[in-house]
Amino acid sequence: MRIIESGSYFHIIFPYRPSLVERVKSIPGRRWDPVNKVWKVPISSRTSVERFARANNFRMNGNSSAPVVRDFKIPELPTLQQSIPLKMDLYPFQKQGVAYSLQRKRLIIGDQMGLGKTAQAIATITASQAFPCLVICPASLKLNWQREWHMWTSRKALLLSNQNKNTWHMFTDPKNNLFGTGAIADVFIVNYESLKKYFVKEINTPRGRNLRITDIKFKETIHIFKSVIIDESHRAKDPKTQQAKFVKGICMGKEYILALTGTPVVNKPRDLVSQLAIIEQLKNFGGYQNFVNRYCEGWDGAENLEELNWLLNKNCFYRRDKGEVLKDLPAKVRQVVQCDITTRKEYKDALADLEIYLKKYRQATDDQVARAMRGEVMVRIGILKNISARGKLNDVVDYIKDVVDSDDKIVVFVHLREVASFLKQMFPVSVTVLGEDDTRTRQINIDKFQNDPDCQIIICSIKAGGVGITLTASSLVAFVELPWHPADCDQAEDRLHRIGQANSVQCTYFLGKNTIDEWIYKLIDEKRRISNTITGARDEVETSIQDSIINLFNKELRI
Repeated sequence: MRIIESGSYFHIIFPYRPSLVERVKSIPGRRWDPVNKVWKVPISSRTSVERFARANNFRMNGNSSAPVVRDFKIPELPTLQQSIPLKMDLYPFQKQGVAYSLQRKRLIIGDQMGLGKTAQAIATITASQAFPCLVICPASLKLNWQREWHMWTSRKALLLSNQNKNTWHMFTDPKNNLFGTGAIADVFIVNYESLKKYFVKEINTPRGRNLRITDIKFKETIHIFKSVIIDESHRAKDPKTQQAKFVKGICMGKEYILALTGTPVVNKPRDLVSQLAIIEQLKNFGGYQNFVNRYCEGWDGAENLEELNWLLNKNCFYRRDKGEVLKDLPAKVRQVVQCDITTRKEYKDALADLEIYLKKYRQATDDQVARAMRGEVMVRIGILKNISARGKLNDVVDYIKDVVDSDDKIVVFVHLREVASFLKQMFPVSVTVLGEDDTRTRQINIDKFQNDPDCQIIICSIKAGGVGITLTASSLVAFVELPWHPADCDQAEDRLHRIGQANSVQCTYFLGKNTIDEWIYKLIDEKRRISNTITGARDEVETSIQDSIINLFNKELRI
């Protein structure tokens, strides 16, 4: 909604609303221009127009005598003044984010993907001692959140599950800790879809009326938490959904509410309404109705965006992209995402089969027979890798969707044709560099990914796409499966980390929890640290890793 001075007239622009039309009609000399679809008012009625603008939150521009527009300069983030008991060091820009979070307490952390929103949230809660803390996140990230808490702090993080559904709250009472060292758990992690199961006692909605938050009776245990972290908070952007109402009810009155999302606005400013209500900051924008009238009007449902951005940063929001903090970041950042595989029974059956075969392999006395059997062992180990890969796909898809929603590009490396086909089916607009793609098709797909802003996903096989190509249009690379040789990982990462790359490259490895993935990644990481891994004999390194895997199986299975 705005008023623009043009020649001898003011042009009043707003989406149709009967009440506003009636108010415009009270301005002397106004007339409707059906061609340009604006209300035109002669300059002689300036006083009436300015009065109308102030009364209805319209912005005026184009003339020095119009109302003064504020300086919308975003203030710099504060400096962290306290030390925090963490196991690792934060980057300087992350410390600034934590300082801001400690000041504001209820906010949206909107840093670009890969800049460590998780670490900043953990550091904030640790510094403020706001325990017990509840983490609400997508199901695919529960294990990762638990791992991050244990990696950064000495706090115990517990996943809410059917096993502790009725007893989890007892873990917060130090009296129940036989060792007498405080609460058994300080952090509790739950996915969005399970909020009702753990925290809602009953819902009573009168027939014929939409659900209201007052219709929901929450369990008393929600009052245990002093802080709540809401990961991917844009998933609660629709206030009409049960999920958003559950999140809001649980967060109500908490001292610290940290909403984490790289995409706070997925479509329009209206996406912010529910998130701001959840973190109890909507009052700083004049309440619901004023927010909608001021920032969600206009022909495209978005108005006064510069002012909105300024108010967000002033009150409850910060965001940095990689370009702003590049000096603080290493050239590559590697992270592991643990996945609770959906193919667990199939994996256990294959593991039992391998155990039987390993016993036979260990008993072989003839060298030629042992070599042949070793090949069979590796085939069975390959089957375990394949089963784990298929079991991670739901988590991988969720991650890619978040990247796309953030308007970023991503390179995804796979090995199995079956995995590549599944991802291509889930993301039909993606392009590929796979073994079955001919040379011309590969180059067309690479050029499209590099040059077309709308082409956000490229799926590459480690063998076909791991060398000789440039994919610097993205700084995000994900590995669904692992090769045997660390050089293959490094080569694939370096499709992005090469001349032309303006950002730090984030390398994400998806590992099945309690599967062969974790062993292979650990061994690859160890070999990567050996200076002659890449320059040394390739076959020797690969054989060394494979032998180590077999030995690990022998040890773990007690063969």
